[in-house]
Amino acid sequence: MEKFLMEKLYMDIQNILSKCDHTLLLQTATWEQIKKICDEGMQYKTASVCIPPAYVEQAKAYVGDRLAVCTVIGFPNGYNTTETKVFETKDAIAKGADEIDMVINIGALKSGRGDQVRDEIKKVKEACGEKILKVIIETCLLTEEEKVLCCKLVTEAGADYIKTSTGFSKAGATLEDVRLMKANVGEGVLVKAAGGISGLEDAQKFLDEGASRLGTSRVVKAVQGLQGSGY
Repeated sequence: MEKFLMEKLYMDIQNILSKCDHTLLLQTATWEQIKKICDEGMQYKTASVCIPPAYVEQAKAYVGDRLAVCTVIGFPNGYNTTETKVFETKDAIAKGADEIDMVINIGALKSGRGDQVRDEIKKVKEACGEKILKVIIETCLLTEEEKVLCCKLVTEAGADYIKTSTGFSKAGATLEDVRLMKANVGEGVLVKAAGGISGLEDAQKFLDEGASRLGTSRVVKAVQGLQGSGY
């Protein structure tokens, strides 16, 4: 029985890791730190590493096909022009990015210019081609009605994921927001929770509520802690 429980625990942990974008987006991040999370991403078989655009080319050359490289566009405020976001996206993909996480123009959304937000997402998705696009709506700055509207806009624009948060604003993902987004996105659009996910138990709760990806560095740290305790 103990062996069975240990095997199940291992499988559960591997499933969580496979849904994680192992993330380091601090302004102070050095190449040695980026290299370390790339090593961890490959070791623990995470979905990707999510890193600053300036490190994409170096990271992709380092990991090759062993790990997906994700980067951020219009980050963290989202108020760059559409042309800038499209250029950033094309540049990142040319340098090896496999996935793109973009921030919407929150001010445009709050000004009632939903069409502008949708059209911008669509243009970034076109720049992505077949690469995955995740759209960060920064839920902590939005009303419930605005979150529901974002689900509609992201769906209409053809993005692959809607994402809760940058992790650089006043709050991160909540279970309630994931539940709301899961209920309101259209067919084929997945949900990514990011910001404040505290560890394995917390990660599983977000997955249970309908998230398909998690943006966090803490899950890998939690697994390392288990290993250090003899797991």
